[in-house]
Amino acid sequence: MQVSNDLSLFALIAHASVPVQLIMLLLLGISIMSWTYIFAKRYAIKRAHQQTRRFEDDFWSGGDLSMLQQAVANRRAEQGALARIFDAGMTEFLKARRTAASDANAVLDGARRAMRAAYQREMDALEAHLNFLASAGSVSPYIGLLGTVWGIMHAFIGLSNMQQATLASVAPGIAEALIATAIGLFAAIPAVVAYNRFTNDIDRLSIRFDSFVDEFLNILQRQVR
Repeated sequence: MQVSNDLSLFALIAHASVPVQLIMLLLLGISIMSWTYIFAKRYAIKRAHQQTRRFEDDFWSGGDLSMLQQAVANRRAEQGALARIFDAGMTEFLKARRTAASDANAVLDGARRAMRAAYQREMDALEAHLNFLASAGSVSPYIGLLGTVWGIMHAFIGLSNMQQATLASVAPGIAEALIATAIGLFAAIPAVVAYNRFTNDIDRLSIRFDSFVDEFLNILQRQVR
């Protein structure tokens, strides 16, 4: 076993055994992907809140709903999740009215189903990649621990070939191994914090979407009476 006197971080990583280096590389990849999803999801949720607030202002301003629906339909991608839910319900409602449906409950049920389907699509989009953050937060420390166990085992196996084992001879090998756990925690902690924050933000949006669907159905119910 070759003992290095250089205990800097990069030197320890460079002198680590190949399996430990591969584990570190895996954890680094997980961390990079986590941060990519964190920044993308943070932007997406912030944008969703802004679009929802803007659409609610337009909806409750008292304007004509048919004109609002036409404006949303012309620029669906820019209008946001709540606007698309409204568009789905209003489109189905107007279609049912044009076919001269006499059953008010059938007209409302069609609008409700259309909005629920749109709601589910929007929630699936908002929740995309959250499972990866949850997995990264729960698995990364164990992957890092695996690297630590392997590195310590490798260090002690190397000591068996030495005439005299001292703390100075075993310290670099143990330090190399412990870096894997540190990298695992570095990958896990931001992922867990981001997952909890984003889940809370998405739950708040979900409540706003649910409330809007109920309120909009009440408005449509008054129109079919």
